[in-house]
Amino acid sequence: MTSDSAEHNTRETEGDEWDERIKRTGCFAENEQLLVCHFDTGDWRKCLKEMAAFKECMRNIGGSKKKPKSD
Repeated sequence: MTSDSAEHNTRETEGDEWDERIKRTGCFAENEQLLVCHFDTGDWRKCLKEMAAFKECMRNIGGSKKKPKSD
């Protein structure tokens, strides 16, 4: 195996791990929409709607896992 193919395999595995983590959050569709927008536009600033949807989804997931604070 050459270093180029080893690097490709490492990136492919890392991508698979990332996708699996996102799928477990329940926010995979929102993440995909954000990535497609960035790919299509090449500018994160043009994807604010998609970014907000992904952020809100992740916030809801995180919020449901947090215990309420007791004062």
